[in-house]
Amino acid sequence: MEAVTDVRAMPFISFAAHHRGNGGGTWEKMYHYFQFRRDEFLQHYHKRSNVESAFSMMKRKFGDGLRSKTDVAMANEALCKILCHNLVVLIHEMCELGIDPVFWPA
Repeated sequence: MEAVTDVRAMPFISFAAHHRGNGGGTWEKMYHYFQFRRDEFLQHYHKRSNVESAFSMMKRKFGDGLRSKTDVAMANEALCKILCHNLVVLIHEMCELGIDPVFWPA
């Protein structure tokens, strides 16, 4: 948690029921934020959990490694995996909701 706050980010990590905020530092601050402003905390946490779910879905479907050698090529490969994931989700929702897309008018 300290490493996250060192780069001016906020670590929204879920707390188990048995935690009491012991440990001091950022852990204790975030625990008190969780206890006294729970709705606000959970809105931020939900964004984080959505991102983790999306990454998990991409890793399961397309693998967790990149085959490219250079940094630019790895970035492009990762962006292609994200694009493919978005297309898969879009097609799934079209089928699930019975949406018949019209890409250009007749």
